[in-house]
Amino acid sequence: MKKAGFIYDDVFLNHLPPRWHPESPQRLKAIHNRLKNSDIWDSLIHLKPRKAGFEEIGAVHAHDYIERIRNFGTGYLDADTFMSEGSLEAALYAAGAVMEAIEKCHNGVINSAFCAVRPPGHHAEADRAMGFCIFNNVAVGAGYARSLGYDRVFIVDFDVHHGNGTEHIFYEDDTVFYFSTHQYPHYPGTGSERERGSGRGKGFTYNIPLPSGSGDKEYMRIYTEVLQGLVSSFNPDILLISAGYDIHTKDQLAGINVTDEGIRSIVRGILTAAEGLPTVFSLEGGYDLTALADSVSITTEEMLGS
Repeated sequence: MKKAGFIYDDVFLNHLPPRWHPESPQRLKAIHNRLKNSDIWDSLIHLKPRKAGFEEIGAVHAHDYIERIRNFGTGYLDADTFMSEGSLEAALYAAGAVMEAIEKCHNGVINSAFCAVRPPGHHAEADRAMGFCIFNNVAVGAGYARSLGYDRVFIVDFDVHHGNGTEHIFYEDDTVFYFSTHQYPHYPGTGSERERGSGRGKGFTYNIPLPSGSGDKEYMRIYTEVLQGLVSSFNPDILLISAGYDIHTKDQLAGINVTDEGIRSIVRGILTAAEGLPTVFSLEGGYDLTALADSVSITTEEMLGS
């Protein structure tokens, strides 16, 4: 059985959008309860997140933006993204969880990790919050990975929404490859096939926009064929995954119809493409509580090789 880490802390429950908001603390409670009552709980290596420093956040976010967040208080950062009293602390620990997972992989403590965090991150651009996201957790992780000597970082994003923030941050960077599958056209409106990077980053962004109604068949082909070739060609040192389970057929925020077995094939495809490289999953979307908990359970099962 492989050494798979699970990173979680109750600090993530202190990010409190309004009660009607789909990105609620109940999401992590559902995941935690599902795993704790499963046979795999004791097989996971349980880790606590670190708190990211503002200088580490500043590796990918603009100084002026960070200062705005530090001094914001409570309220809406945009139409969808809410700051409560506990949100800044939760956001720093969410980014820090990915950093902690990467360091534990680097030190050989684990081979892979799942970071059960909130707020999510992949919509946060270098200089603005967006789509429930305050800091871009995976992007901060990529910056940290490079500081540890992981020179080439491959990011996979299977959330139903395009990770405009991650693309934005690394669009001109040839050391980070950004790969995304997502429903299109759909929020946030980015992620067309034409978006391929620019400058020295040209060719290091790869979007596969999918129409509403796409499901297991389409995803299985992409994650067992297309992804393998891209990872092999880029030859990364580490894979970071924006794990958004709002692609599940039970999720009502979009129109992609991936089943539990489809989730399994996606995760298995990613792990096969990684070929033993460090692999860190960070939670993004997923709003049907049962489907979300089941999907994370499937992901960790695959990470363990069970």
